[in-house]
Amino acid sequence: MISRLVIIPTYNEIENIEAIVRKVMSLEPSFDLLIVDDGSPDGTAIKVKELQEEFGLSRLHLQERKGKLGLGTAYIHGFKYALANNYEYIFEMDADFSHNPEDLVKLYDACVNGGSDMAIGSRYVSGVNVVNWPMGRVLMSYFAGYYVRFITGMSIMDVTAGFKCYHSKVLKTINLDTIKFVGYAFQVEMKFTAWKYGFKIAEIPIIFTDRTKGVSKMSANIFKEAILGVIEMKINSFFKKYHRKEIN
Repeated sequence: MISRLVIIPTYNEIENIEAIVRKVMSLEPSFDLLIVDDGSPDGTAIKVKELQEEFGLSRLHLQERKGKLGLGTAYIHGFKYALANNYEYIFEMDADFSHNPEDLVKLYDACVNGGSDMAIGSRYVSGVNVVNWPMGRVLMSYFAGYYVRFITGMSIMDVTAGFKCYHSKVLKTINLDTIKFVGYAFQVEMKFTAWKYGFKIAEIPIIFTDRTKGVSKMSANIFKEAILGVIEMKINSFFKKYHRKEIN
């Protein structure tokens, strides 16, 4: 039986959490859901616990962490949880509906039927599909992609995308303890590492809609990490070997 787990990191997402949980829980095929909450003082985790009574502990999972420890570490925590519980397909998604939960089915199909090891929900593979972003942020994100592709040699159009599906063998191959970045650079590092290992990566066009509720977690430090981190990541790759072992 194929198992699917969606990982959503949260920090102060009380305005979105119930709606996003209910939407993911309603999808066909069915997806299990893991919320990784970084000690939200607004009661996000409390609401998830209430929803667990409705949806059951076997489908709606909660991992609480003490303090805001960063997006990258939240996903790494979630990946390890998924692998420990033998999930075959693992998804990343935001809590704020910037990623349409219905597109989870498209990403899953690209892997299970399209033969991809990783599927990316891409804002830029078929033009610029972003709603409610100011033009300055669109341009910064779009041209950051050119920068990353130039430095790394990857051809992926949406290098900072945070909406993805992994086959478990990708996460088993990558040494998750060596992933060091925590912001947008984390998203680049995961794609770059999977690409270096030779996994098949597909970009699936999506429409990205900026949040309408809650507060963005974007900061100048996140972009700084991405710009400088990409160069460091590329240099470090020269001293690593990317040999894949056969993993079922």
